[in-house]
Amino acid sequence: MKIEHLAIWTRDLERMKEFYIRYFHAVAGNKYFNPKKQFTSYFLSFAEGPRIELMQMPGVAETNYQAGKPYFGLIHFAVSVGSEQEVDLITEQLRKDGFRIIGEPRRTGDGYYESVVLDPEENTIEITA
Repeated sequence: MKIEHLAIWTRDLERMKEFYIRYFHAVAGNKYFNPKKQFTSYFLSFAEGPRIELMQMPGVAETNYQAGKPYFGLIHFAVSVGSEQEVDLITEQLRKDGFRIIGEPRRTGDGYYESVVLDPEENTIEITA
């Protein structure tokens, strides 16, 4: 078995798509639109691993989520960028472009080299070597 894709409800579909394309080299599939439900989505593919489905639709409920605070449910996902140098470069570019870095590049207790950033809608992403 494998994880096929992760889905993210989004307020700004195009901005989120461009974020993942620019910083993580995602490739967007064709935009899907269901006029009956007013549902729109993109599947984003990467060189390896699961895809991300970005979804937008009127009426999606807000949550009490607070960026960087623990809560029950899916808390983050990690993107492996291949090297410690790439973690540092991407983290600095994200910082320069105004994105919030909530975990500076570091070696974790379990041996990972990572930083932690919030995407445009404050989903938590670990950037790993």
